[in-house]
Amino acid sequence: MSAGADGGGGAAVAVRSAEGSPGDDSFVPSALGTREHWDAVYERELQTFQEHGYTGEICWPGPESVNRLINWNNRHVPLRLANIFIFCGNAIFFVAVAKFGFSNITGIDYSPSAIQLSGSIIEKEGLSNIKLKVEDFLNPSTKLSGFHICIDKGTFDAISLNPDNAVEKRKQYVRSLSRVLRVKGFFLITSCNWTKEELLNEFSEG
Repeated sequence: MSAGADGGGGAAVAVRSAEGSPGDDSFVPSALGTREHWDAVYERELQTFQEHGYTGEICWPGPESVNRLINWNNRHVPLRLANIFIFCGNAIFFVAVAKFGFSNITGIDYSPSAIQLSGSIIEKEGLSNIKLKVEDFLNPSTKLSGFHICIDKGTFDAISLNPDNAVEKRKQYVRSLSRVLRVKGFFLITSCNWTKEELLNEFSEG
């Protein structure tokens, strides 16, 4: 699944229906929850990078929040041990993580254009410690496993807006997360759609 808010296409901000709560699937479906939308976003960003060398920026959750995530990682997991899994987007976030000193990073996205863009940015930055894979997180390969840390800063928000049975896709996400993380692994998530209490409820079965 794409880390929808990682790119320059804007954060996946939800509109709630007049009834219910997220547990009742009360988000109004949006194109921001579809693969077609993010494929188009990363195709445009890839073309922009190829023509102008523009790498984009962290538009959500912003540099300050990103620094907090990185500092949290550093306090809880030694740099030499950390095996980090991050949803790609346009690569800007995990480039920041790599520059902080973490040396074992895997980035995935279901959009080949996002992976191509990420690879180009990594090459431009001169980084060699990042592995990239085209993967759909809702149906991950068996090779995607054993991570100390998983960081999500937009993917779950985007999934929550999918017009095609978002409730089941959220459950698939939780199941996939339990597969890719090690026992007692860490899951770091930022969201502009969910409160802390709602997220704890969503992931309580993971």
